[in-house]
Amino acid sequence: MKNLNGRVVALTGAASGIGQRLAVQLAGLGCQLAIADVDEHGLQQTMALLPDGIKVSSYTVDVANREQVYDWAEQVITEHRQVDCVINNAGVASMCSIENTRYEDFEWVFNIVFYGVLYGTKAFLPYLKQRPDANIVNISSVNGFFPFPRNGPYNCAKHAVKALNQTLIQELRNTNVSVTSVHPGGIKTNIVRNARFSEENAELIDKPSRVQQFDQMAKTSADKAASIIIRGMRKNRKRQLVGADAVILDILCRLMPQRLSDLVGVAHDRSRQGA
Repeated sequence: MKNLNGRVVALTGAASGIGQRLAVQLAGLGCQLAIADVDEHGLQQTMALLPDGIKVSSYTVDVANREQVYDWAEQVITEHRQVDCVINNAGVASMCSIENTRYEDFEWVFNIVFYGVLYGTKAFLPYLKQRPDANIVNISSVNGFFPFPRNGPYNCAKHAVKALNQTLIQELRNTNVSVTSVHPGGIKTNIVRNARFSEENAELIDKPSRVQQFDQMAKTSADKAASIIIRGMRKNRKRQLVGADAVILDILCRLMPQRLSDLVGVAHDRSRQGA
């Protein structure tokens, strides 16, 4: 999808972070936008950042609700008459060991991070197949190919998104619909601030400290991440890493998949002992 001017892009998680910056940059390239998020106030803030003269529709949608996602897809077609690209970006996290993670927190993450992507993909796919050149962009993560301790629900959901993307790439290979599997590293967003923290985890490290650690680790701005994702879309890349840390981790995973996991586990144990 080299030329984005005039294309209709449906985008979830558009109220903040990468989603908000994607909306701003895509609008600057001449895209029509159908933006969605559960955060209505955040959507209004995103709308205020968009340039004049761009057709934009805004929808309050809980991507974990399949009926809402399908209703949104129909509304997008009614409003814009077509859709050329869907970017399934919404995400949340829950910080805790798997042993102590509540089932409701596991389900909360999976319903948004995986099922939200699945619903968005399936709801828009029939309309995308009607276009001469279309794209599905599903946001996975480096956690989709390398899990980190105390982030089990997110790790598992992002692995599932990666598997969904790889399956779609195989199944849609002879169609007009391209699939881009996106794997960001540490991006300066509010995902850790908005994560659920269990009491069990709070005994090891409090939320403000975890947020501070993430902010120090995250080297890529949301704006830079958005530009990398858009570049991957325009080149119809099947797999797009985002950030130098994502590239390095991808290389290390290929060179020493189990050894790297062992080293991260050791480092995690040491950090707990020093907490």
